[in-house]
Amino acid sequence: MFSLAYYALAVVIAIAAGLCVWIVRHQRSRRRHVALQDLMDNADRLEIDLKDCRDRLARAHAVMSVSPDLPATGEVEAQQAVDSGLRALLQQRLWIRDRASEASQSELDEAVDALVRARHQLEPRLRALDDAQTALDTAVREHIHRDF
Repeated sequence: MFSLAYYALAVVIAIAAGLCVWIVRHQRSRRRHVALQDLMDNADRLEIDLKDCRDRLARAHAVMSVSPDLPATGEVEAQQAVDSGLRALLQQRLWIRDRASEASQSELDEAVDALVRARHQLEPRLRALDDAQTALDTAVREHIHRDF
């Protein structure tokens, strides 16, 4: 009888240990899945932000341009900066495609953090572009009203 109690206790301990191992693996798997999803989502958002920035710059430079065939001052540099960001994002997407499945959790977390930081760095520039576009639109309207 005494050995049966030990046997039952050993079975309960084994089941509990197995359950703990399963929970830990499930949590790791879930964390990894969430990190991969965050990585893809942030890459998509950054790409949208960069393309939006490129479009806004093009509109602003089109309004300011004296000759539509020639780039306005600073337009080339701004375009190069956006293109550089898009190239860096492409490199990140290639890393995701080629390496994310074998990457450690810390590498995934670092990649997500890098994309989030890039988006946060871009946000004030997009707001500044909005402010500049608003000021430019106002100046153009005032100029048109003065001419009429």
